[in-house]
Amino acid sequence: MPVRRSARIYELPGQSIRSLDEFYDEIALLLHFPDHFGRNLDALWDVLTTDIEGPVELIWEDSATSKKSMGKDFDRVSALLRDIEKEREDFTVSFL
Repeated sequence: MPVRRSARIYELPGQSIRSLDEFYDEIALLLHFPDHFGRNLDALWDVLTTDIEGPVELIWEDSATSKKSMGKDFDRVSALLRDIEKEREDFTVSFL
């Protein structure tokens, strides 16, 4: 029987994320992204599906504040994070 490891919990500070660039800054720092991260949605997908070891629980605190500031960029990022959650059994995302 495989041993399940506890998820590492990472919290994104929604109060500090007001743009797509600020999101990339925060998530790259929080999850220790590799230097080759390209700061676009395709690169985000690649890093989160191949380079970051799980299990990972990503919690976007105060996401409504980010959504208000980021607009459609928030929708695109949150949709991608939900797709990654479907792709990986060891990745979860919550928007608080």
